[in-house]
Amino acid sequence: MTNTTNNEATVVSGGFRPSLAIYHPNGKGTGCAMKMELHPAHDDIDGSIMMSLANQKSIGGMTGGAARFATFDWENRITVKLDFSDICRMLQVFRGECESIEDGKGLFHNSPRYSTKIMLRHMLEPRHAYSLEVYRNSADRSAPDTHAHILLTTAEAYGIAMSFESSIGVICFGIPKVIPHDVSDYRNKTRAMRNVTAAVA
Repeated sequence: MTNTTNNEATVVSGGFRPSLAIYHPNGKGTGCAMKMELHPAHDDIDGSIMMSLANQKSIGGMTGGAARFATFDWENRITVKLDFSDICRMLQVFRGECESIEDGKGLFHNSPRYSTKIMLRHMLEPRHAYSLEVYRNSADRSAPDTHAHILLTTAEAYGIAMSFESSIGVICFGIPKVIPHDVSDYRNKTRAMRNVTAAVA
C-alpha cells in the first residue's frame, strides 16, 4: 500500500520566488523584458518589489522549420528596488492621477556604486501606452552607462497596478501571522476607560 502522505511530503515547495514577467521582443532587436518579484517585509526589513529590466539580445525567427525565440540579456540586467514610496508614485501614473512620475523628473536611487533614474510616463502618441525607462550610471565611471526601456500596453499597466495595490499590505506589514502576546493590561485599561465614560454619562 502506498503511503500517500509520505510521498506528498517529499515535494518541497518554495524553492524559487515567483515573479511577474513581461517580454516584448521585436524584429529590430531593440525590445526589452521585465521581471518583478515581491519581497514581503519581515523583522526590521522593509518590504519591496525588485524590478529587473533586460534588453533584447537576439531576434527570434524560424530555423529549419522550428521556432527560434528571442533572447534577453539577463546577465547584464538592470535591477532596482522599489520601496513603498516608489510604488505609490508609480501607481499614481498607472491610475491616471498624473501623466509621469514627479512631473517628468523621475525617481532617483543613489548608492556608493551607482546612480539610477526611473522614468514612467503615460503616452498617447504614437499609441496609447506607458513608457518605463531605467538609466544607470557608475558613480566612479568605471563601468559604461546602461539603459533599458519597455513600452507597456494599457492592459499590462492595469495588471501591474492591480498587482502593486494588492502587494502594498505585505510590503508595509509583511505576511500576517498570529503571534502569542499578553493583552490583559490593554484590556484592563480599556475596561477602566469604559467605566469612567459610563460614570460621566
